[in-house]
Amino acid sequence: MKALEILVERIILASRWLLVVFYLGLGAALGVYAISFFYKFSKIAGSVFVLNDDEMILAMLALIDAALVASLIVMVMISSYENFVSRFDNGGEDVSFLGKLNAGSLKIKVASSIVAISSIHLLQIFLNSSQYDNDKIMWATIIHLAFVASALIMGFLEQIMSKLK
Repeated sequence: MKALEILVERIILASRWLLVVFYLGLGAALGVYAISFFYKFSKIAGSVFVLNDDEMILAMLALIDAALVASLIVMVMISSYENFVSRFDNGGEDVSFLGKLNAGSLKIKVASSIVAISSIHLLQIFLNSSQYDNDKIMWATIIHLAFVASALIMGFLEQIMSKLK
């Protein structure tokens, strides 16, 4: 019976390597997103003398939003790999930028990133408020506040959990 238990545990531990497929897929998605970013950037650069201030601000917010989403993908890829699959072997390369992300701090950083992305979307809606009806603006604000509340609650719970350890 002990041999069966050991076999099951080895299979479960080895199955964590299946996560690598998802992280590589996120890396490929990041590459596709980078192409999309350069396309958006080239459209903005080509219209730099045509866009008024409000349109330029909205265009810059879209680029900032894309950078935040890309950073979120990288953060999830790297920290999830490190937490759930294997530690990074730096191979002589400095990986101190990774910091010490555990599952709890990763959740807080992801929630914070989602709030930042939501803030940018809400700002874009407010700057373009004439194109939105009041219901859409109200729901966008409510959804953003739900993200903020969720991030705050997650941060509070993480703080409580860290004190219990």
